[in-house]
Amino acid sequence: MRLCATAVVSALSLALVTGCGGDGAEDPADTSGKGAAKPAAKVLSTAELNKLVIAKGDVPGYEVGSVEGGIPARSEVKADDAKCDPLLHSLTGIAPGNPAANTSRMATEEKKKDPTDAPTSLDDMADGKFEDALKQSMDLDVTVVTLASYDGDGAEQALKSVSDAVEACAGGFFGEQDGEKGKFTKVAEEKSAGTGDESVAFTVTNDAGEDGAMPLHAEVVRHGSTLATYTTVNIGAGMTKKPYAVPAPVVKAQAAKLK
Repeated sequence: MRLCATAVVSALSLALVTGCGGDGAEDPADTSGKGAAKPAAKVLSTAELNKLVIAKGDVPGYEVGSVEGGIPARSEVKADDAKCDPLLHSLTGIAPGNPAANTSRMATEEKKKDPTDAPTSLDDMADGKFEDALKQSMDLDVTVVTLASYDGDGAEQALKSVSDAVEACAGGFFGEQDGEKGKFTKVAEEKSAGTGDESVAFTVTNDAGEDGAMPLHAEVVRHGSTLATYTTVNIGAGMTKKPYAVPAPVVKAQAAKLK
């Protein structure tokens, strides 16, 4: 599919079926009084971020590992209007702004087995049963988590750029990745999980052509000078119009490692 593939396939290695640190950062809330200068937050290295990002066994019910297909280069991902770039970057697992270091992981929901399920051959499936089975098998939350560390007030400015873009690009935008173009029809702010020092959550609706609209969910959370960006897609839920969101267990597990 167009930029639904552009926005998540490169980051999540999925085909949306549409016709195809150390000790962490200093707590900025910890001041000695009104107007007191805040101590400079520590800028984390990639090695330190690798110790802080979620790992195998950290999120019950999810398999955590490397991002299949990798994260695309920043230069390969751009919106038709530059002010929407922070949204497109977040959706593809690219840390917003200009981080000093970053790293990413993928958390895939484990499929729950239904004891009533029994092996069925394709020949035994009535019309529509195969499609229903396919959608059910794809009803899994897949989330890319990207941690990034920033110099100075870089984390605050990067988060602000995402928040500003949610408002400025509410009517939709066009995007491109490595020559592949696509259209997002709507951007809407959502309630965030409430972790970290400040955050913004949003849903972007992708124009999935004949298969209808496909929502993509994201949340960016600031923990001192570190940003955690979460991008979630659920192909099965999108195809059946079932609501889903950035999974709370993933956000909770990552937030716990950044305290």
